[in-house]
Amino acid sequence: MSRKIEVILYLSNGYPSIEASVKMAEEYAAAGCTMVEVDFPSRNPFLEGTMIADRMKTALKACGDYTSYMKEICEIHQKLPQVKMLVLVYENTIQEIGKENFIKFCIENDLKDIILVGLTSDSIKKECISGGLRVSCYVQYQMQEDEIASAVSSNGFVYMQAKPRDGQGYVNPQYPQLKDCIRHLREKGIDRPVYCGVGVSSPEDIEMVKSAGGDGAFVGSAVLNLQNDIPAMKAKISELIAHS
Repeated sequence: MSRKIEVILYLSNGYPSIEASVKMAEEYAAAGCTMVEVDFPSRNPFLEGTMIADRMKTALKACGDYTSYMKEICEIHQKLPQVKMLVLVYENTIQEIGKENFIKFCIENDLKDIILVGLTSDSIKKECISGGLRVSCYVQYQMQEDEIASAVSSNGFVYMQAKPRDGQGYVNPQYPQLKDCIRHLREKGIDRPVYCGVGVSSPEDIEMVKSAGGDGAFVGSAVLNLQNDIPAMKAKISELIAHS
C-alpha cells in the first residue's frame, strides 16, 4: 500500500471572526483534511507575509481577547476530534497570554505540537519543552548548519522549506533537491516528522514532497485564496489530498 502524507492547511484563527474560523475548520474537515496549522494572531507578526499579517490584524480588531481564541480552538477540537492541530504562536503572544497559562492550555487540550516563532532568546522555547510541549524547528533550503543543529537538539517536528524562494539564489550544492535535504536530516538522527512548506500549491508539489520522503506538506495561499468560493476550495483540498 502506498505511503500517505499529511496535507496541512492553514487556519486563520479569528478571521474574519471567531465563528467564521470555526466554520472554516469544519469545511476543511468535510473536504478530507486531518491536520491544520492554527495560529494565535500576533499583534506584531513581523515574520508573516502581507496576507497572513492582514488576517491577524483583522482578527485582533474583531476580538483582542486571547481567551476567546483558546475557547475557539477547544471548540474545534471537540467538534473535529479527527483533525490534529499544530499551533503557530509568536513569542510576543505567549508573553501576553502568560507562559504558564499558555503551556497549561496546550497540555490540557492535547495541543503539544507548536510552531514557535519570533524568538528573541531560547528562554520561552526551553520552558515550553520542559513543560511538555514539542517545539518545531524551521530549516531553510540552504541547509544552514546552525538551523540543522537546532532541529537536531529540539524535540518537535522539522518544518523544512520545500522550495527555494524566487530570487533566493543560494542552494547548497551538497543538497540540491528536497530529497537530499531530508535524507541529510535523517542521517543526522532526526526521526521526528519532517513537514515541508513554502511554495506548495499543486498536486505535483504534494507528490514531490511525498517522493522526497516528507511526512506532510503545508499548503497556505493556494487554499486561502479560495475561501470566498467554498465549493472550489473544497475541490482543491480534495484534489491535493488525492495526491498525498
